Amino acid sequence: MGSVAQEESRMCDVLIVGGGPVGLVTAFQLAKFGGVSVTIIEKHAKSNQDQYGRAITLYPRSTEMLDQLGLADELAQECFACRSTVSYDPCGKEVTGRGWAFMEDMKDTQWDFALVLRQKYQEEIFRRRLRELGVHLEAPTELMSMQVAETMPKDGRRVTAVVKDGLTGMCSTIKCKYLIGADGGRSFVRRALQVPFDGETTEDKWVRIDGMIETDMPKNRVYGAIESPTHGNVLWAALDHGATRIGFAFTAERQKGYPEFNEAAAVAEAIASVKPFKLEFKQVDWFTVYSVGQRIARNFFVQDCVFLAGDACHTHSSGAAQGMNTGMHDSVNLGWKLSLVLRGLAQPSLLQTYESERLPNVQKLINYDKDISRLMTMQLPLGWKGDPNTDPNEILGVVMAEAATFTTGLGISYESNLLNVRSATTCASKTSTLKPGQRGPDVKLLKPGTLEITRLHRETPNNARFHVVVFSGDPTYTSESLTSLTTAALTSVISPTSTSPAPLPISWLTIPSRSGPSAYELLGVQPLGKVFYDDAAMTAYRRYGIDVQKGAVVVLRPDGWIGMICALDATAVGEMERYFRSFLFVR
Repeated sequence: MGSVAQEESRMCDVLIVGGGPVGLVTAFQLAKFGGVSVTIIEKHAKSNQDQYGRAITLYPRSTEMLDQLGLADELAQECFACRSTVSYDPCGKEVTGRGWAFMEDMKDTQWDFALVLRQKYQEEIFRRRLRELGVHLEAPTELMSMQVAETMPKDGRRVTAVVKDGLTGMCSTIKCKYLIGADGGRSFVRRALQVPFDGETTEDKWVRIDGMIETDMPKNRVYGAIESPTHGNVLWAALDHGATRIGFAFTAERQKGYPEFNEAAAVAEAIASVKPFKLEFKQVDWFTVYSVGQRIARNFFVQDCVFLAGDACHTHSSGAAQGMNTGMHDSVNLGWKLSLVLRGLAQPSLLQTYESERLPNVQKLINYDKDISRLMTMQLPLGWKGDPNTDPNEILGVVMAEAATFTTGLGISYESNLLNVRSATTCASKTSTLKPGQRGPDVKLLKPGTLEITRLHRETPNNARFHVVVFSGDPTYTSESLTSLTTAALTSVISPTSTSPAPLPISWLTIPSRSGPSAYELLGVQPLGKVFYDDAAMTAYRRYGIDVQKGAVVVLRPDGWIGMICALDATAVGEMERYFRSFLFVR
């Protein structure tokens, strides 16, 4: 018998399986944060001839997270920034408050629009940025097998993966400490570990088709919906580079007319779906037909060394355009945690919070998606108790509006755990209307001296460091408290002036409620970290709900969620020390 050609084995800290956006952004984070060796493989060849299609939309919170990683500006250069929506009834009459109307009210963020950029272009940007950090996507390279050495110490290279080069046919072995399965809905990693993929695939089929079109639809460079009596709630999405995506339900009755579903069939059905408007395709970039369903992996973190992310651990319809967004949330939640653990800065128990934070939010999405996908195919939700003759399009508008803050990502929150801690002093002083586990809002700030406008998210980038934000309030009232905090902080293990050979991954910044010619003179003490002033309208204090006569200390996690909030006094330092000791290695 012949044997498969085998190269020598190699080693890395993390092997990422899957070269889509989730795998690429996860690899980018680990490489950017430093101190971790990363290998990323993709079964399919990647080139400029990649298909278009697939995911197209990033909602505000996803873009915020990519912005804090330094990736969003390049995406914005190429995207279609969608701030307008429209819905048409079966007669072509515009109706309000339905479909994607919630997109026009995405506030409280600099990225107050849907960033529409086809996955092909996003991946090109992510691959290029990853190469700049010295990491190259290995494609086509397929994962053939994987084993976990359960008896090996947890800080060892417990995972042994055999991969095959798709061009040479050569197999090699990769030994790693952690493996991340970002390899899609048919994930080899998930199946190899026998992780149950709970849920179902329905008999409903949807079609998506992208291309260059001409139409008489009055508003056509928008995110739109056409309430078709034959094709359900039809998606109309203006795309990057002047293209358009049309998506519609492909009913069993319509399927009978096509012994083979090819490009011509997709075009014919697209034309029928947008009636009474006219449609002509000048060019077809991509089309697909797929079955709608919802599934979720029972575990996102297996055997303390294998993670599942993106479609590998959850699949759903494209009804609310959540696929890539949910994957970005997975990636960003995991990236900094894994980096801190691998660099010996955080305790391995931190990794358990990936599943405990992400899985409940994915389950919430799937519950929404079950209703949305049925309504888009002109079916009322399962268990519907209202009028059976209700127009599904009306209910869809209500459901989409109710799910808006979750869909945009701005309302996604995490339950209390070792990272999200409700402080005793916060409860007593009621210094903020926000709670740990919620997103830290982005707010306008002013730089000292020039009073140049900047933003909190820009000054608290995701570099796998926690940001301690001191809202110092009005010094007229907070001088004594601020002095006590500063004195305690400078002698603490979390001091911003620490000269330890292994300093903690913590940065400080101070936000007075008003500006002055000198931060030192304004505060009466040496500021903790960099200083940025609130604007004249005290936007930052108002948004964070902080009393300028009391001030507060807000700890932002690397991914931008609030970790804890303390009163502005000496007790805050002790509370923060206890907080960081619960998951960091504090020397």
